[in-house]
Order: sequence, then structure tokens, then C-alpha cells
Amino acid sequence: MRRLLLPTLLVALPLAAPLRAEDKPAPVRLTPLRLSPACTVSQEIGISKIDLAFARPAVKGRKIWGELVPFGQVWRAGANNATTITFSHAAKVAGKDVPAGSYGFFAIPGEKTWTLILNKKAKQWGAYEYKAGEDLLRWEATPQTGPFMEYLDYRVIPTDGSHATVELGWENLRVSFPVAFDTKAIYWAHLEDTLKKAPDNDWVPWYQAAKYCQDQAIEPQKALAWIEKSLKAGDSFWNHETAARIYKDAKRMPEAITELQKAIDLSKGKAPKEYTENLEKEMVAWKAGK
Repeated sequence: MRRLLLPTLLVALPLAAPLRAEDKPAPVRLTPLRLSPACTVSQEIGISKIDLAFARPAVKGRKIWGELVPFGQVWRAGANNATTITFSHAAKVAGKDVPAGSYGFFAIPGEKTWTLILNKKAKQWGAYEYKAGEDLLRWEATPQTGPFMEYLDYRVIPTDGSHATVELGWENLRVSFPVAFDTKAIYWAHLEDTLKKAPDNDWVPWYQAAKYCQDQAIEPQKALAWIEKSLKAGDSFWNHETAARIYKDAKRMPEAITELQKAIDLSKGKAPKEYTENLEKEMVAWKAGK
């Protein structure tokens, strides 16, 4: 008796799908232990900002100036990546115009005078790819002696609402340069841009703009129009107080006294007691013609 041979069924097994990039395990890496740790320094000047990013080399008993950092050669003004400096708005650096943006900061140290450099290429490793043709600005600075500093340091020291001094210090030397922003023009542009976007039913931006004008004693007509727009949008002891001061500056005392009284009434139970008491004292003085 012949046996029937049944056909063999071949079952196709699915092939394993290739690993997608997001499915692959992340490589395992140690965090580098840097001998010259990275650092950032940030300082506001008005509403502008100066940011510095650099790495801090240490002296470690070495002679720095003229040896580790040779005289007459371009230096990255730090360690590892080139030092970068960022200006949020257009500025004057050592009296010269500099557009907003990030720059590589380099130096050519000398025994008596240094050349400081802003280079258009912000991201560089050291000064190995530095090109003088990409410099935006060069200027001279005179180093000063100072207390010993083991690690290189940068400071940004505000001198008023528009000016600051940027200082590099390491070992026993300090080198500094001035930075200035046109704070009033920058803030006015910010103010106008903000008001273009401000809704009519939000009292805050109109109050802020009016108060800025009143504080700075500028644009009295705009201050008046903006505070009246703020008052239409909402009531607060803040905007009524500012309205009172704007009316007083305009020598419209009946309206000034009315607005100050509204500020006093609205502040009770909402503002610190001393705030209300000070407004009440001002009310007495204003009614007395002072």
C-alpha cells in the first residue's frame, strides 16, 4: 500500500525589523573631567544683557605672561573653546559700534599694551582656526596689576544704567574695557513694540508705558494718553496713582486730587499700610498747594 505524501507547508517567519535610531541604546560615556572648568557670566544693563562663556585655566605654579601665554601671539582669552561674548542689543565697545550678536573674544598680550579683538566667528576651538580677516574690531588696552588669582576670571561691572566694564583677570594682571548701550533708545523701541501688541482691555502695559514716561519726565502727552487708556481698561491703585502724578505734572490739580483719592481708596486692604499712609500724606500736601 502506497503512502500518500502530504505537501510540506513552508511558513515564512517574519524578519526582525531593523532597529530605528530611537530604539538603539544610547552610548555610554563618562562626563569629561576638565582641568579648566567651563563658566558663564551674565549681566543685565537696562534691559540689555552681556553674556560671557569661557573656560578657567589655573596658574598651577607656572609663569603665565610671556611664557604660558606668549607675548605678541593671539590667545583665546581662556582655555578650550575660544571665549565668546554676546551682546543682546547693539552696543559700543571701547567707543566703537558693535551690532548685537555673539563674537569670539581674543587677545594679543604684550608687556605694556594688549590688543583686544572681537572676531565674527564666535564658535572656535582655541585660536587654531582664528583668522584676522574675520575680525570685527580691534582696540588697545593697558593691563593693570592686581591681587593674585589662581583661576582666570571675568567680571562685568555695571557703572550706571547704560554702561559697564568688562574685566579679565588672571594671575596678577587685570585687563578691562568699557561697554555702553543706548538704554533709553533700546527701552523706547521695546515700549513701542509692546504697545503695538497690547490689547485695549489690559490696563497693565498702558500703565507701565505711562509710568515710564512720568518717571523719566519725557513725552507728557503720550503719558497722559496712555494712562487714560489704562484707566478705561481697568482700575488699580497703581494706575490711579500714576494718573494723579501725570495730572499734577500737567498742573491739572483737581483731576490729580481725584485720582490720588481713588488710589488711596483702592489701596486699603490691598497694599501695605505704609503705602496708603504715604499717599494720604501726599494728599494733605497737595491740597495745601505743596
